[in-house]
Amino acid sequence: MDTDDAATLATHEQELRRGTIVLASLAACRTPRYGYALLSTLADAGFQIEANTLYPLLRRLEKQGLLKAEWNTDEARPRKYYTLTDLGSQMADSLRDEWAALTRSLTTLWKDDPA
Repeated sequence: MDTDDAATLATHEQELRRGTIVLASLAACRTPRYGYALLSTLADAGFQIEANTLYPLLRRLEKQGLLKAEWNTDEARPRKYYTLTDLGSQMADSLRDEWAALTRSLTTLWKDDPA
């Protein structure tokens, strides 16, 4: 694969990841998580995301009513924990169902293609 092809592949891979990180973040926030722990949880699951990408996403999801954020000041270091709202849980379920449907469709396409 030449340099141009590698760059094209990298662009498409980034687009795929960008589309899945919302669902992955919602899934991970079914239990309360603070930002750094969420980064670690996502990384452990195979989702590499930078903090400067995750934090704006979390704020956007909170603004959309999908996450709620609460500060925990009981520990020496205050942390902002993110948890799914009821709407966020419904949205995560719907997105998961859509992801499963897309996976089935792609699997069908791969099976039907003789290449």
